[in-house]
Amino acid sequence: MRVLVACEYSGRVRQAFRNRGHDAVSCDLLPSEDDSPHHLRRDVKAVLASEAPFDLMIAHPPCTYLAVSGLHWNSRAVLVDGRPRAELTEEALDFVRFLMDADVPKICVENPVSCISSRIRKPDQIIQPWWFGEDASKKTCLWLKGLPKLLETNRLPGDDKTRRANQTASGQNKLPPSDGRWKERSRTYSGVAAAMASQWGCGGTLDAPLAPTDSLTYTYVNENPLPHFEFTRIQADSETRLE
Repeated sequence: MRVLVACEYSGRVRQAFRNRGHDAVSCDLLPSEDDSPHHLRRDVKAVLASEAPFDLMIAHPPCTYLAVSGLHWNSRAVLVDGRPRAELTEEALDFVRFLMDADVPKICVENPVSCISSRIRKPDQIIQPWWFGEDASKKTCLWLKGLPKLLETNRLPGDDKTRRANQTASGQNKLPPSDGRWKERSRTYSGVAAAMASQWGCGGTLDAPLAPTDSLTYTYVNENPLPHFEFTRIQADSETRLE
């Protein structure tokens, strides 16, 4: 499977897919933290235009001007490099629309709780790192095309009110303010990346989004060379097995 991980500098999602034998590349304007030869330091629009086709794209558009936590500045006439912050939010939303409409059969757009939900559409799924064995809280929205929702792989004890290792006693993120704080917080947790690769990189193809009458079931197969998920789309008059 050819996989493009857009707007990723950490390489975590890209490497999770490559570990399972997929032809996965990441792209970002920043260099890759792992110095991988499978990272393209280019704009995703240029990559999609020149390197297509891809079977799957997982995109992490920058959330700076999208996250609900900062939208209050838009109504205060705040300028960023001489431009109204609200204008930058509109540009960010246009970029998200471009990613969602890309000519790729399977797409996941990932972002924290943001105005994408109110301005474009609500997410298909909201996940937490602690569903995937990570002692951290970070509510993450997924907008999906041709993909099933992620299944929890290693749910830690507790619930959304439980304080996790990355939180203060009041529930805030522990990272102090700094120029690199956004970069530290934007990395995909390894447990989430592994779940994406295991469940979405199983080799099957959903040739169309799930219809309202369709359902999707998973079977976990703990076999060599790697444990993996097999899923079945059950339609009203047929059954398709994807491995």
